[in-house]
Amino acid sequence: MINMLTIDDVLTKNVVNILPSKQGLADLMAKRKIKLYQGFDPTGKLHIGHAIGLKKLMQFAELGHEVIFLFGTGTVLVGDPSQRLGKRKKITEGDIEESIKSWKKQTAPLVDFEKVKILKNGDWLNKLTILDIINISSNISAVQLFKRDIFQERTAKGDTVWYHETMYPILQGYDSVYMDVDLEIGGTDQEFNMLIGRELQKKINNKEKFVMTLPMIMGTDGMKMSKSSGNCIWLDDSPDEMYGKLMSIPDSLIASYIETLTDLPSDILSKEGPLSSKKKLASEIVRQIHGGEKTKKVENSFKKTFKKGEFPTEPIEISVSENTRVIDMFIKANISKSMSHAKRLVQDGAVDINGKSITDPTYIVKDGDKVKVGKKTFVRVSKK
Repeated sequence: MINMLTIDDVLTKNVVNILPSKQGLADLMAKRKIKLYQGFDPTGKLHIGHAIGLKKLMQFAELGHEVIFLFGTGTVLVGDPSQRLGKRKKITEGDIEESIKSWKKQTAPLVDFEKVKILKNGDWLNKLTILDIINISSNISAVQLFKRDIFQERTAKGDTVWYHETMYPILQGYDSVYMDVDLEIGGTDQEFNMLIGRELQKKINNKEKFVMTLPMIMGTDGMKMSKSSGNCIWLDDSPDEMYGKLMSIPDSLIASYIETLTDLPSDILSKEGPLSSKKKLASEIVRQIHGGEKTKKVENSFKKTFKKGEFPTEPIEISVSENTRVIDMFIKANISKSMSHAKRLVQDGAVDINGKSITDPTYIVKDGDKVKVGKKTFVRVSKK
């Protein structure tokens, strides 16, 4: 099926916009193989929203184009201010290396690493001299940088915009110059950064660079899916956990998840309704990440869990220290975002431990405890 891909398929499916034009990029791809990349922040884990870009990159690779997966090991030291309403916590080299260790494992089900190239922008950004930075930044106006929406929002609120944050788009933009690419891919929140790269590529290398924006999906709570919000479906979630999270998304998100994350028919929701569509959606995404055999097991586990009340075979596994209260465990497991919410869950009778309802927020969880929160969240506790 993948060998039947056409240029139009790649430039249409899951594409929000192509700048300066889709036709221009199609014409270039018809003439020669292009070089393209997407940058990835090497912090924390990857969620299923990242799968949109990963699969798009692999489509280009299948057509024989030169695809680069770029780790932002240099830019991450600044921190992308995109969608951030405050200054980002500084990241250390050690943090970066720990994150990169798990990256290949997380993306392996979606990426054929023999068909792509992996680079780290710290290899060139960290070697720039002050003269290099001056020469690069002289191509972009300060007014242009400060017109960025997120900076305008923070300024209007009286919050600080730190100088090093204004450097981020320039440093990311220089990646395009250094690698001399024809195309950069990213989410819609990256359009500003990618257009700075387009401008630098034109001014420094006198070369056209295209920009492709991809859709972004909402998290399990209907808000933007992000590492800091606790609403992510992670690529390394267990099959049961991933399936359960997908079954818990609001019905309003079913159509967008089907469109951006699967090849299921777009009319499935109107024909089969929310519940059936959500089951097929969950099964398809679990299959992509974990394979067909584990998908069948999780489907059977789901039926037993929710129809017969049985505890799932692969619940969330949480390791806690001695004397950990159940509400503290909820915070650690990202079940609750606040202590007050965790207390309400317990006091409202939404929590069962080993088959018995508890209402005491100070309950100390024990090694081996099986915790059920509501109808869809299951946790097995172990002690460190």
